[in-house]
Amino acid sequence: MILCCGEALIDMLPRQLPGGEEVFLPAAGGAVFNTAIALGRLGEKTGFFSGLSNDMFGEKLAAALDEAGVDHSLCIRSGKPTTLAFVTLKNGQAQYAFHDEGTAGRTLDPDDLPALPGSVRALHFGAISLISEPCGSAYEALAERGHEAQIISLDPNIRPGFVSDEQTYRARLKRMIELADIIKVSDEDLAWLAPGRSFREIAGEWLAAGTAVCVLTCGGEGALALTRKGEIAVPAQTAKVVDTVGAGDTFNAGLLAGLQRAGLLSRQALRNAGPQALESALKLAARVAAITVSRAGANPPWASEID
Repeated sequence: MILCCGEALIDMLPRQLPGGEEVFLPAAGGAVFNTAIALGRLGEKTGFFSGLSNDMFGEKLAAALDEAGVDHSLCIRSGKPTTLAFVTLKNGQAQYAFHDEGTAGRTLDPDDLPALPGSVRALHFGAISLISEPCGSAYEALAERGHEAQIISLDPNIRPGFVSDEQTYRARLKRMIELADIIKVSDEDLAWLAPGRSFREIAGEWLAAGTAVCVLTCGGEGALALTRKGEIAVPAQTAKVVDTVGAGDTFNAGLLAGLQRAGLLSRQALRNAGPQALESALKLAARVAAITVSRAGANPPWASEID
């Protein structure tokens, strides 16, 4: 099982009624939640761990997980509210305003962490769940605890506007990177993490410290993966872009699914894999991301939609 650990929230998506009135449509979302949904839709055995509300929005999130075949039995359920993220689009790029105080997800505590079943082979982390407290400490503790037994996948998915204590957040990301076997960053993430430095330079440091695979996504320019044995680039799949909501999250799912199918989702196999061994996983990641950007919202494809 691939266990996705992080935020689940409701994206309030902008819509226009026939009369021209602007409204918001509630849709299940959250970066790590989106990755779990995409993995489930691709047919991979997937779990999701988060703080999940018992309110009407929490039930909507649980129903979406059920529909995708994602096990959410490890989630900590409570009567606290669900996080809401109001989305606006500028030139097809999503911008967010979060309502997150005292929510079920944000108040997840290190003491809430469950014992992981032996079937969990990989843990995926990232995004805003690593910023806030106490949930950030909870996810970091889970990564530390699982590091020896599970593959650790990290997508920092930087949201600078939500970072109130940059020094503390950078320190956490540094510790998470040191634990990670797989790191995927976008070009925007890299610019924030290491301004003025190239991906090859910073990835070289991560690989030397123990990471097995580093991936850079560059939107329409495709993706580049680096390992200790070399590098491989894959082009972006052609798509008519509607919006980019969930694109990176779906890319993560395709990458993890591809690694699982190639028998590479173990620490030894991943560290011994050359760049060519990653090609099918990267191509699957590019394919599923292209389908996601071709339709509104975070709506990743099902296995039956993949050519």
